[in-house]
Amino acid sequence: MSAAPQAPLVALHGLTVAYGGDVPALSTIDLDIFAGERLALIGESGSGKSTLALAVAGLLPASAKTAGTIEWEGTSPLGGRDIGFVFQNPAGSLDPVMAVGRQVAEVARTHLGLSWPDALARACDLFGRVGLPDPDTLVHAFPHQLSGGQKQRVALAAAIAARPKLLIADEATSALDTIVQAEIVALIRRLAAEDGMTLLFVSHDIALAAELADRIAVLRGGRLMELGPTRQVIGRPQNSYTRSLIAAHIGLDSPPLFAAANMSAPPMGKHLLTVESLSKRFHSGGRAVAAADALSFHIDAAETLALAGPSGSGKSTVARLLLRLIEPDAGSIAFEGDDWLALQGNALRARRARMQMVFQDPLAAFNPRATVARVLDDPLRIHRIAPRAERPARIAELLERVGLSPNLAGRTVHEVSGGQRQRVAIARAIATKPSLIVLDEAVSALDVSVRRKILELLADLQRTDGIAYLFISHDLGLVCAFAHRVAILDGGRLTEEGDARAVIDAPRSAVGKALVAATPRLHRLTGQDAS
Repeated sequence: MSAAPQAPLVALHGLTVAYGGDVPALSTIDLDIFAGERLALIGESGSGKSTLALAVAGLLPASAKTAGTIEWEGTSPLGGRDIGFVFQNPAGSLDPVMAVGRQVAEVARTHLGLSWPDALARACDLFGRVGLPDPDTLVHAFPHQLSGGQKQRVALAAAIAARPKLLIADEATSALDTIVQAEIVALIRRLAAEDGMTLLFVSHDIALAAELADRIAVLRGGRLMELGPTRQVIGRPQNSYTRSLIAAHIGLDSPPLFAAANMSAPPMGKHLLTVESLSKRFHSGGRAVAAADALSFHIDAAETLALAGPSGSGKSTVARLLLRLIEPDAGSIAFEGDDWLALQGNALRARRARMQMVFQDPLAAFNPRATVARVLDDPLRIHRIAPRAERPARIAELLERVGLSPNLAGRTVHEVSGGQRQRVAIARAIATKPSLIVLDEAVSALDVSVRRKILELLADLQRTDGIAYLFISHDLGLVCAFAHRVAILDGGRLTEEGDARAVIDAPRSAVGKALVAATPRLHRLTGQDAS
């Protein structure tokens, strides 16, 4: 990148933002954003990075109390057309009852003064620029007719429709799978370069941010901890918190969290779980879609098998089939010697205790108003594991096993942090002493430091209790660090399977190669500038 001009495009002086609590969301932030640069804001939940982005965009809620100044090109505040904003959830920023082309055209018409025909023509042109297929047709589509990646491309088209000087992307790729995420990041980089836009990229993913940014600003608790060129911040971090974020990152080059030698050997010729020719089709738009297409795999006792693949590959369908939440069209499942699909009624209910699940979002899986004690009491009661008088002690024991204080039992689910909720979900899963736990993107929504601790907890439970895991993820970095073996899915089909390290080091399938190529690697950035 060419040398930055002396005068910043945006200058923050002593910016403080509070939402009414005792601790401000931002505290005396001094930060310059220069024209043409790509600046990444990174930090964990509650660091203040989204508040800073909203403040720069002038989108803070009326209830926010601010101090300090934000200058735009040395003087006036930003105008509406000077800035484009891409949010994490495109569905929330798109009108569900208006065609997406009309929504983008409205931005161009309002800020550029175009006629409707010209505005619609610009929307169509922008759809082509952001890589949407058949723009002439897609401009008439509604948000519910688009995939997650397509919605984010529409949101990006809307953000640049008024030719802004500054583009802010606030966790704009965090809800996308690895391949689509890489495509959107490359698209953002290209559009910023072509249009001469300055980019403010907000992310909790330090490796992703480092691949895109010229400079990185690290936030923690509303304070700016470190700021500098990407190579310096990643390769020679000065702040202990930055060093801890880098150390907590789990990527393709991370060592395994536990050795495969710790895996218990299964009885000769007998697997804990055996899936043969499992198939499931769903009907959509008058056609059948194979979510699972003749899948065959096995899991041994105390083993972790990862199911990896992009969105729509069939990973979550497999989980639902194993748990008997849906029934297959064909195939067989043997679990602990039983014909799993033949079990019905009380026989199935009794055996369900041996196969449990941890979801990505425990807040959605639990009643948010239920206490932690009630959440953990349910499996003990339903499966008749402990009489009523003994349950409080069992609940306290479960909480301690997952690294939580028994004092947490009286708090409601929505009152505890995301990491604590996931520990509660794990405690609930192990309450029935299962031999297999299905982990469906169970750590993907957590901060990097919390994610590592949860995976270490799961590894410890595997060593002590001999639990097997089906680890569902689109993140090959997590797969490589946590799983013994990996099976890669694409379009409901198993494309390759084998030792996790071996498959990831030398993938044979096209989707395996694409997943590896799309996964950011921190080590690539410590000796060179992001470009």
